[in-house]
Amino acid sequence: MQLDDYDLGGFYDEMFSEAGVARPWTRPIAERLGATPPEELRRRQAAAERALLDLGITFTVYGEARGIERIFPFDIVPRVVRASEWRTIELGLAQRVRALNLFLNDIYGDARIVKDGVVPGELLASATSYLAPCERVRPPKGIYCHVVGTDLVRDARGDLYVLEDNLRCPSGVSYVLENRAVMKRTFSQVFAQAKVRSVDEYPSKLLATLRNVAGADAPNVVLLTPGVHNSAYYEHAFLAQQMGIELVEGRDLIVRDERVWMRDTRGFTPVDVIYRRVDDTFLDPDAFRPDSMLGVRGLMAAYRAGNVAICNAPGNGVADDKVIYAFVPDMIRYYLGEDAILPNVPTYVCARELDLSYVVDHIDQLVVKAANESGGYGMLVGPHASQKERDDFKDRVRAAPRNYIAQPMLGLSRAPTLIDGKLEGRHLDLRPYVLYGDDVWVLPGGLTRVALKRGSMVVNSSQGGGSKDTWVLADEEAERC
Repeated sequence: MQLDDYDLGGFYDEMFSEAGVARPWTRPIAERLGATPPEELRRRQAAAERALLDLGITFTVYGEARGIERIFPFDIVPRVVRASEWRTIELGLAQRVRALNLFLNDIYGDARIVKDGVVPGELLASATSYLAPCERVRPPKGIYCHVVGTDLVRDARGDLYVLEDNLRCPSGVSYVLENRAVMKRTFSQVFAQAKVRSVDEYPSKLLATLRNVAGADAPNVVLLTPGVHNSAYYEHAFLAQQMGIELVEGRDLIVRDERVWMRDTRGFTPVDVIYRRVDDTFLDPDAFRPDSMLGVRGLMAAYRAGNVAICNAPGNGVADDKVIYAFVPDMIRYYLGEDAILPNVPTYVCARELDLSYVVDHIDQLVVKAANESGGYGMLVGPHASQKERDDFKDRVRAAPRNYIAQPMLGLSRAPTLIDGKLEGRHLDLRPYVLYGDDVWVLPGGLTRVALKRGSMVVNSSQGGGSKDTWVLADEEAERC
């Protein structure tokens, strides 16, 4: 396949520094792509898709008739990250997770950060994801965010930014593991030559993280899923199987005398740790939503009594709020006395009068986001929107400024992607996964999400995005190969 006509499009490209010139650390894969006939690339792409189909790797698209289940699109051209850059990412993510964990401990305790005027109290008080039943409830070992997925983007100059944090039930890591298994078969020779760091130990690291928070010597760990109709059910079943733990639904658990028990063929077995993949307010109908059929009645009483650990801890959602995100660099300075290693995307908080005025006047230049939406929903991409859509969003923002932030539209980096047998540039982001147990550990890889539609910058699977394998190189020598 010839790469001479590959169009960089004026964006930072993850593989090429200029037309026809591969970055040193991507040279092995670029040379292999250039030497592979188009029909062979199509064959390998089809083989990869068949393998993923056979594995049943799916997600559910809500909002469509019957909740359509689809195979998650996968592109066989990997994203390559050099070792030196990954070290910066690891340090930056560890710093960020530690600060967020201190923030959660603080706001559900003495709220010093509010009293000292760093984070406005009214923003926390009005956060829909701040949960009063979690006040003065200290999680085991003071760890709130055991599993974190932080989304990173690169701008047109190649600089990395944090786009958002996901501290409730971050999903997608199963695709990382399965994508890697497929890529080892698809590009086995170049994979070995590139000295790519393994992602295979994630399930064992996750299990160790979950066990770390238990008071028991041999804790019984379960994974709590909403059930087969959840969009990430495949991942729930996959991770439970990989860790060798029970996959349970709320109906499989019961609380007696502030202790959680699991129904099984032997009767009832005590549960020490719950890796919950159920949203906070559905966890316990006694403490949160009384109409929840997904959680366990009395679970929060057992949690408050210290008889069960819940990972991630209830209440984390307030740190997912996109308005609170704007204050994370301030949190890092406040709690750690350091500047953020990985900066935020510049953010306008519409709850501030001056920011609101600027957003309304420049909405055609900005991306406006709802504070508690995800998946690409509740968002306006100003430069691509119609005047009617902009005017509608202006009204929404004016009516409820606390619910919106705005950011400049970044020219997200691109990477070669196989589209109809031809390599074309597509925009992407990266979600690394962070585990917080005895220490902070970052999976050496992550979910690279790619916008498969030409010109689109929305990478979410619900909006037509797909994924790539992320190759983190083992050392600087591999970068020069």
